[in-house]
Amino acid sequence: MDIKFSHGSPVRAIRSCYYDDALDLLAVAGEESVSVLQCDQASVQVIATFIVGLRVTALAWSPKTVSPSVSDEWCIELVASTHDFGLHKLSKTSSGGESMLHFGGGLTGHHGRITDLTFVGGQNFRARHVASVSEDKNLIVWDLYPSPDFNADTSSDLEGASSERNDHHQPTALVIPFALPLCSVGSHPSTSKELLVSDARGSVFLVDWKKDPSEPERDDDGLQNIVELVHPRALAESSTNLAKSLSGYASWHRDNTNLIGAVYGSEFALWDIGNLRGGKPFAVGPCTRDGGDRFRWSPSSPDFFATSSASGMGKGAAIQIHNINHLSASATVITVAPRPHRVIDFDWLATRGTPRIAAAVGHDVLIFPISVD
Repeated sequence: MDIKFSHGSPVRAIRSCYYDDALDLLAVAGEESVSVLQCDQASVQVIATFIVGLRVTALAWSPKTVSPSVSDEWCIELVASTHDFGLHKLSKTSSGGESMLHFGGGLTGHHGRITDLTFVGGQNFRARHVASVSEDKNLIVWDLYPSPDFNADTSSDLEGASSERNDHHQPTALVIPFALPLCSVGSHPSTSKELLVSDARGSVFLVDWKKDPSEPERDDDGLQNIVELVHPRALAESSTNLAKSLSGYASWHRDNTNLIGAVYGSEFALWDIGNLRGGKPFAVGPCTRDGGDRFRWSPSSPDFFATSSASGMGKGAAIQIHNINHLSASATVITVAPRPHRVIDFDWLATRGTPRIAAAVGHDVLIFPISVD
């Protein structure tokens, strides 16, 4: 069954929660607020609304989050970035209302649009770090709980105490500079120290953010890189000024740490970290003539990934579904809305059963099933 949720303002970002205790939650960001939806097979229910007062550019879920469908003592925690280059930790518990912690502004944070966010470095109540990337060419890893009492009884978080503690201890920042604007950042549940970062010219980096910067084995650019992957066509187009825009998006397969996918321009690319091939992808294929905007692996059907277009001039608001076992076959194209609409953002819902996608188009979020036969 298709579900439609009207946000009330243009939807700027959406993000599904992939953590086991909150698989039915979806965050939807608009011009000035973030709504948290609890999704079942036939409907959605708003369980929290955070009035940020600024346009949101990216969202990330905390592993601390527990859905009301899992526990009566549920807890919501996520981070949102806004167009003023600031960040906001959004929290709500079963026993309290919405609370917000604002950080990252001024001299301590980014100086360009924040393009993506992800939590990293721990699971459940140990999740204390969030990473942000920006057009200012910086990756910043934030410690949300820098106070000495972080190791205290973490059950207090479910009682609403975390926001009060953080009011007195602003998050601290570790800055890792890059040579080009950054488009996306991702983490993997199996590792606490690696981040997947894509830049605007066709490179994807695996970065050890916990590595001591004083160690000598660093590359010529001073980056804490483990691996650099390249998309040859995107690099060639950017070097010859043929690229229509500086954009790219990379995603880490949740079931296979060796498998990485990305979209650059009109193509997707897949890399196998176990067989680097000089950093070149083992597979490249077409996704959209208008230029790709998002790449996301399905968390519930790991053979599938989806891409979206950067504009609505071709097939309108469309999503392309690909099967990694049949890369030579044409993608299944799902047109969500006609031209001139486009998909602003999309994500797979993490609930079990038939895979579903949530797509943001205009003021609405459309949730629909995907056939995987």
